[in-house]
Parts: sequence; C-alpha cells; structure tokens
Amino acid sequence: MKNARELFSLDGRVAIVTGGRGLYGASISASLCEMGATVVIASRSGEKCEAYASELREVGYSAVGMSLDLNNDQSIKDFSQAVFERFGKIDILVNNAVDRRNMTSLADATRQKLQDSVSTNLNGQILLSQAVLEYMIPQQSGSIINISSMRGLDSPHFPFYPETFGDQPVNYTTEKWAMVGLTKYMAGRYGKYNIRVNCIAPGGYNPGLSDTPDKKKFVETYIENCPLGRWANEDDIKGPVVFLASEAANYVTGVTLVMDGGWTIW
Repeated sequence: MKNARELFSLDGRVAIVTGGRGLYGASISASLCEMGATVVIASRSGEKCEAYASELREVGYSAVGMSLDLNNDQSIKDFSQAVFERFGKIDILVNNAVDRRNMTSLADATRQKLQDSVSTNLNGQILLSQAVLEYMIPQQSGSIINISSMRGLDSPHFPFYPETFGDQPVNYTTEKWAMVGLTKYMAGRYGKYNIRVNCIAPGGYNPGLSDTPDKKKFVETYIENCPLGRWANEDDIKGPVVFLASEAANYVTGVTLVMDGGWTIW
C-alpha cells in the first residue's frame, strides 16, 4: 500500500499545459510544478510562455515555455516531437487552451467564424491528443485532462446577463460540451494502454470583472446564485488537476470533475 503523499506526487513526470499562462492555465501549470513535474507551457506566444516558465524556475520549479499553434497541423507535430526528444517521455497533457477571437452569438454566427473557432478549440485539442498519444501508447501510461467548463454541462442563464454584455457565444457552449464527449471517447478507446482521460468543468473565475456597474451587478447575481457564494479563485483548480494527473486517480477515467461551487446542481 502506497502512502497517500506518494500517490499525489508528480516527481519525474513531464506535463504539457496548453494555454498554460492564462487565467486558469497559470494555476494549472504552477500546481503541476509544485507537485514535482516538469511542465511545458505552450501557446501561440512561445515568448510569453517562456517568460512565465522563467518565473517558475526562479522559485525552484522545472518549467519551459514553447510555441504551439493548435490551428496548424505541422506545429502540433513538431511541438509534440520536440517535447519528447527533449524530455524522453510525455506523461501528462492538459488541453486547456481557448481561442476566443471568433466567439459569436448565434444571431451573428457565420460559417467562417464557427470553423475558425472549432479549428483550435476542439479540432486542435483532438489532433494534439492524437500526437501525444503516439508517445503515451508505447510507454503504456499517461493522463490526459481536458478543461471544459460549467458551460459544458449547462447553458448560459440568459436572464442574468445585462443587455450590455450582448448574447453569450453559441460556439463556446457547444465546444465545451464537445470536450466532455471527447473525454469519454478517448477514455474508452485508450484505457487498454493504461492511459486515463478525464475532464474538469470549472466555474467562473474572472478577477476584476466588477469594473463597471453592469459587470458589478452580474458578479453579485452570480455570487447570490452560487451555492458556495463566491467566484472561483486561482487555487481552486489546483487540487482537481493534481488529483487527475497523479497516481491518486489511477482508477479514474472518463469522468468530468465539476468544480463550479455547486452552480450546476440547480
């Protein structure tokens, strides 16, 4: 029987975090580092990723920043190969990146906006998983964590949103629901290789959102209707990520761990 601390340790593991310097991404990257993993922080802006990785290295953690364009097949292939050649393995992949440039309401949607959005936010995650699985399958182990959202379990509650916010994007909700389905598919297909695939559905985290009266009212309404009575904070996602990445979750696959303060129970 292993000690519980050993089960949660990520010493010696190599992890990739896409969008690993954003709101939740920075916390995800930090949490994996804090538990002993070497973390590759990846996005289109390799320089910004490396800047954040440098901050983590300054306090004693192991991290590097690399460039990755999830809308480019060659970039995905070159990136995954470079990670493997540099570190000799890939143990953990966190599909966290979100490109919000083409988010659109249903009323304003065009085929091009929808295609450009899904190309990164769903198809890019699938193709990166495909590339990483090429290295996980031979080693007969791995953990893939897809970051969905509470929007992957419900719909925006439109009466809560002031008119000045505009309509909520149809493609964000659709893509986040798709991440839950992708998780179940990959968990079923690759479990025989001892590769676990799970999903996290986080709730709202947006520091500084109350900078206008309308936004302040929205924040107050959100908090009033959240069972735990608050927004998520930068630490809330750390535990779920570490759990699903580690041996503590060795018999957990295909699940969506909901981290929304109870929002979706209503």
